[in-house]
Parts: sequence; C-alpha cells; structure tokens
Amino acid sequence: MKYLMINGKREEIPPFPHHKAYIYRSKQFFFAKGITTHLTMGNFITLKELYNGFKNKCSVPRVLLLDPTSNCNLKCKGCWSQDYESGHNISYEKFDDILHQAEKLGIMDCLMTGGEPLLRKDDILKLCKEHSKMTFGAFTNATLIDEKFADEMAALGNLNVFISIEGTKEETDFRRGTGVYDKAIEAMDILRSRGIAFAFSSCYHSKNYKTIASDQFLDHMRQKGAWFGWLFQYIPVGSNADTSLVCTAEQRAYVQERIRDYCIKHDYVIIDFWNNGHLSFGCIGAGVGFVHINAKGDVEPCAFCHYSDSNIYEVSLAEALRSKFFTAFRNAQPFSQNPLRPCPLIDNPQAIIDVVNAGGARSTHLANPESAEALAMKSFERAREWEEMSEELFRKMPEHIQKNFPRFLKYHTFKKGITDGRRKDI
Repeated sequence: MKYLMINGKREEIPPFPHHKAYIYRSKQFFFAKGITTHLTMGNFITLKELYNGFKNKCSVPRVLLLDPTSNCNLKCKGCWSQDYESGHNISYEKFDDILHQAEKLGIMDCLMTGGEPLLRKDDILKLCKEHSKMTFGAFTNATLIDEKFADEMAALGNLNVFISIEGTKEETDFRRGTGVYDKAIEAMDILRSRGIAFAFSSCYHSKNYKTIASDQFLDHMRQKGAWFGWLFQYIPVGSNADTSLVCTAEQRAYVQERIRDYCIKHDYVIIDFWNNGHLSFGCIGAGVGFVHINAKGDVEPCAFCHYSDSNIYEVSLAEALRSKFFTAFRNAQPFSQNPLRPCPLIDNPQAIIDVVNAGGARSTHLANPESAEALAMKSFERAREWEEMSEELFRKMPEHIQKNFPRFLKYHTFKKGITDGRRKDI
C-alpha cells in the first residue's frame, strides 16, 4: 500500500486509477530523485511509455490535456479564454474517440482545461464511467460544483478537480468576479466532506505573487483540504494580453524560493510549472509529458502554446504526435541547460520563433491570434533578466538536482532516438 503525508497525516493511496493515485504519481513524476526512480515509478509506467513510443514511432506523453469546450461562465481578467470564440465544443462522440486513441497509445491520464470544463459535466461523468481505467481531472473555477456532482465524483473514484483561486477574496474576485472566491471555498468544503483529494490551482502575477507564495495562503489551502497545488505564471498569450501582469525576474525568484522552502518544511507537493516543474527534463510539451487538444481540435504542445500544424478531426492522435511541428519542437528540447529556464514561450523566446517556423505551425489562438515573433517580443527583456538570476538560483539548488538534470537530459535524448529516431522522414 502507498501513502502520502497530507497535513501531517499519513494518508492511504488506493490503487490506480483512483484520483488519489494520480496525485501520488504526480509527485513521483515531477520530483523524481533520479533516473532509477523515474524509470520504476508506478507499475513501470515510464518503461511502458518508452515501449509504446518505439512501437508507434512517436513520443507518448504521460498526460492528455483536452478542452471539452471553449465556453466559460466567467470573464476573468487576463485569461485568454474570455477572448475565445464561443460555441466550440468537442462532441461526446469525438471526446470518446480521442480517449480510446489515448488508451491505445498507453496514455492513462486525461486533464481537462478550457473554457470551463464543468459546463460539460454530464458528459464528463459519463466518460469517466466509460473509461474507468483512466484518471481524469478538471481545472475549474468551481462555481458549478454542488453536492450532487460531488457525490457522483465520489462514486466514480477516478475524477478529480483543481480549483482556481487567486489568493485572498479580494484578489480572486478582482480577476474572476464578485462572489467567485466564496463559491470556490464552498466547493472545497463540499469535496473535503466526501474525501475527495482536490488541488488548488493558482495563477500568480505581478499583483498577487506575494499572497500566492505566503504561508498564510498555503496553510489555508491545506486546511481547506487541498492535497496539492498547481501554480502557473501569468503568460501574455494573445495579441491583446495585459503585459502589466507579467512577473519581473525578482518577483518570480521570490515565488520560487518561498514555494521551495514551504514544500520542504511541510512535505507538501506544489507544482510550479515554470519554477520547479519539471526539474528533470525542463519543458515537457509536444508529447514528452503533455499534449493538448483545444476545443476546435487543434493539437498543441501544451495548453499555453497556441500553435499547431494538425487537427484531431483530420489526423489520429498518433499522427499528430508525429507531426512536423511536434518533431521540430522535441528536437529543440531542452530549451536550456538550466531547469529553471524550461519554457520557449517566456524563458527562451527565440526558440518558439524557431520551432514554429521549422514546423510550419500556425497560431491557434481563437479570437486574438499572433505570430510567434509577436509573442516572443513580449518576453525577450524579461527572459534576459531571468537568465542571469536563474543561474544563481540553480547554483543554490540541492546537489542531487544539479547532478541529476544532465542525466535526465541524456535519457531524454536516448528516448527521442528510439521514438522519433525510428522515423524515415526525420
């Protein structure tokens, strides 16, 4: 039996695909101590991915990210979803088909983004039941979570939610609208009463970064029942993005150090995508760890990278993972030898220009598309500032991380050689 320490209590982890097992595996994946622990995690899932990648001539990701809908019942400031054209939905039948394709490739985790996924909660519940050997999670504003839905989640066992919250009541309602904070807290109470191990999900930016990294906020999230947390930096995606919300290098470093110390002190899992996820490989987009499908069917490297050269209505998932753009993207990884500079969007902006052009990709941002050059121009200055600061931060990191990162990169190169390297068109 497996266990996790949650709020000082040793919690039992049911077997996969229970939603608590997903949390356990996430900790193993994002905080692997070395190559051996990475290769042997779960039921040797990493080795299975390696075999499936060899068999299908593509890099098979750990997680499928999918937008059931582009619609949302909120209009959060700085969120690209409010810019999206309304009315785009992955039909139930197509959603089901994509999941069958994912299962055939060996992908057993599906996370839903959007838009607000729970606008499709009836379909989601049916699909969770139909695909009972997979785990599911939804990034949600939580306004649609009620006791009936929580009861159905508890009965299924393989569905989790990641509740968006921006810090204090004032900070959350500033971005999300009056009353949204109270709804999120109410949803947490409902889920906790049913033993559902949800996560909190926070976007930190120049106006709330200190709150998100504070002991007071993080203690509160744990007290409300959050088993772990996702942190995302505000990324200025879309031609009308508000660049004033982008964190400075100093603000980002503040979050990185505070979150690191908090997690060590409390043995708590917080995945800060740009600051500690993934300390092993850097960027895990384009099939290395994630693949994203938006509500129009465009297959993208990750939920933040709105460029694609393939659509799931025109090609299979395996073909999309083998696409020219995805191959160019993977060939360019890692985008840095420093795991604190993993991202081509904000850390190495010239890289997103290069891979988009090399792969012949187009912008998939629905209402406010932008060229890779236009996106990169918003990040060059901050990227230069962060490069210098992150080198010092990396030197302060534990010795095992400094030693293991090059080893993980060698493994990543080996993996590409036996998946992408088998293809004759490369």
